[in-house]
Amino acid sequence: MLQEYMILSIILFCIGVVGLISRRNIIVIYMSIELLLNAVNLSLVAISADMADASAQVMSIIIIAIAASEAALFMSLFVVLFKKKSSLDANIFDMLGSKR
Repeated sequence: MLQEYMILSIILFCIGVVGLISRRNIIVIYMSIELLLNAVNLSLVAISADMADASAQVMSIIIIAIAASEAALFMSLFVVLFKKKSSLDANIFDMLGSKR
């Protein structure tokens, strides 16, 4: 049973890495980061359930709480960036602080 969950976690992690590397839209990049975090959470919970130890599940809940606060921060950042540049393409935001 653990093996199936770990294979699923590896597949989700690989999809997240490919999305992070290949896409230029910052919303897709953000969703790929969330997919990476969820893959790690899945593996932590699967290992924790297999070992009958709740410490990894507690760590997973902490990661979910951090991801929720990250979501609020990133969504507000996306709104500000879209109002300023009228695009969410990551290539536009390569020069921090420049007056283009």
